Amino acid sequence: MVAASPEIELEVAPSRRYESTLRRKVRSVGRWRDIIVPATVFVLIALTCWIWPAIYPLRSPTVGSLSDTLIRPGTHGYLLGTDALGIDQFSRLLYGGRVSIEVGFGAMGIGLVLGGTLGAIAGFYSGPLEAVIMRTFDMFFAFPPLVLALVIANYLGPSELHVIWAISFVSVPSFARLSRAATLAVRDQTFVLASSLLGTKARRTLRRHVVPNALPSLVTFACINMATAIVVEAALSFLGLGIPQPGASWGNMIASGESYLAKAPWLIFIPSGAIFLTVMSLNMLGDALRARWGTL
Repeated sequence: MVAASPEIELEVAPSRRYESTLRRKVRSVGRWRDIIVPATVFVLIALTCWIWPAIYPLRSPTVGSLSDTLIRPGTHGYLLGTDALGIDQFSRLLYGGRVSIEVGFGAMGIGLVLGGTLGAIAGFYSGPLEAVIMRTFDMFFAFPPLVLALVIANYLGPSELHVIWAISFVSVPSFARLSRAATLAVRDQTFVLASSLLGTKARRTLRRHVVPNALPSLVTFACINMATAIVVEAALSFLGLGIPQPGASWGNMIASGESYLAKAPWLIFIPSGAIFLTVMSLNMLGDALRARWGTL
């Protein structure tokens, strides 16, 4: 039997090591696919809304031509057709997506920061301060969230900023209750008690030990809350209390196309599909994070 050449062994061994390393990396990515897939879908939607208009000039999302009314998708250079005023629906879809995602991020951010902070303070300090904070939020739970958002949006008037305030006002109590529950679960842990026994100030213990351990639950809920905020914004805009015309949002695109459902169904289906994909990706991401972290 002829012995294998050392040169051949030197060439084969690194290749095998590279293949095994690559296989391990692929398996590692596969374990995170439940998070990667929905996160990728959402990021692609967001990037398309912001980057596409910057690299490829679009028609105006607010001005159209009456000679191009209700053009079907894919004809006369209109990728997604036009509405009853001749406005390009692809342009309105992208600019409307910006508004809807901005509202979702804004309402979620305010709810996370304000509600999370107040809930953590209530859960960590307890006593009269906890009673005042949580009983105040309990009063808001007595009202249906959508009805309360409708009342606030109607009082403030239709605008993107007012929609963000209306939705965040409704979401703060939910974040506070979850933050308090997560803080209570961490507060009596050994490492928190040890920090207190070592003379660490309560504020520092809360910031360094309690909040980081309660944060996964809040981040998980934030994904789901952002999806809810996008749906609520669409509902408010559909009712005329959200983003005013001629501004574009997915909600008022559905509202403006309602009268032409039989003649031009794409005016309804296209923005509805965008809402569906965005909300589904955020809900799936939230569920995946909850399963991965074992959060509340």
